Amino acid sequence: QVQLVESGGGLVQPGGSLRLSCSASGSVFSRYAMGWYRQAPGNQRELVALIMPSGSINYADSVKDRFTISRDNTKNTVYLQMNRLKPEDTAVYYCNFRHLEIFTYNYWGQGTRVTVSS
Repeated sequence: QVQLVESGGGLVQPGGSLRLSCSASGSVFSRYAMGWYRQAPGNQRELVALIMPSGSINYADSVKDRFTISRDNTKNTVYLQMNRLKPEDTAVYYCNFRHLEIFTYNYWGQGTRVTVSS
């Protein structure tokens, strides 16, 4: 059974940094895309960043040049380095592991809250 465990959220002042981590167990993840999504109160869940097994990366326009996604396949872990945080980055952040071919293999973390406030 696949499980994703997130860590790294918290309260930070505007302009500060946080690093989120998401570690998976229960399978081999070399054929999985790994991503971070976020959901602010009253809003739909949105994609923040996505990294493919090839290393190809996509970012939401709102986080380009501030956030960096990376993955360590030896540790089954995906990271999100968030710099120059803004109040509008406040949300619950979820990691997602999705198999490239088997669409039912789609897993979510429990969510970690990020609050950007002075």
